[in-house]
Amino acid sequence: MNSVSTTEAASPIRGREAIVAAATESFQRLGYHGTSMRDIARACDITVASIYHHFTSKQEILQDIMVRALTDHLAETTAAAGAAGDSPRDQLTAVVNAWIMFHTTRQAEAFVGSTELRSLDPEGRTTVVALRDQQELVFRTVIERGQALGEFRTAYPREATRAIVNMGSSVASWYDASGELSPQELADRYIALALATVEART
Repeated sequence: MNSVSTTEAASPIRGREAIVAAATESFQRLGYHGTSMRDIARACDITVASIYHHFTSKQEILQDIMVRALTDHLAETTAAAGAAGDSPRDQLTAVVNAWIMFHTTRQAEAFVGSTELRSLDPEGRTTVVALRDQQELVFRTVIERGQALGEFRTAYPREATRAIVNMGSSVASWYDASGELSPQELADRYIALALATVEART
């Protein structure tokens, strides 16, 4: 008897997405090493065997989650910088806004993407580190240009870049959507912190 349900067999993309969603929630709550394939299967109401119709291993699921999250927020921050005009201040504002919005509205993916580097195999680690480097470059390009134009007075653009990136990515570990701040309100505060970090001229 076929272990894959009729619905899942007819909708392979939906089946794959259900597995990714369940795994993301489990990795966020239990960690990669604390999550079994059985946990993932139970969460999306399929058999473990059914998972292997979509992924060869738990490691492949983790890489799918992390690469997707990193690719998406890289696209969003790049687009934000490009749409912000020529002012480094406006560009940094837009990039930080996109960064915080991603880490609050797609919190589980962002959390897994920022915390499970240690769980990747060498090939996956190489891919993810390259994407992280590209993301850091988006911030650093804006900040270094702002410094060169005299809009940002920081003497340490590389360190300021890392501080802003890490400050934003940590949001996924503690943000509470039922708390007092909406994603946009939190983004506005982090924009102010980022501008202070680079010593932006008013």
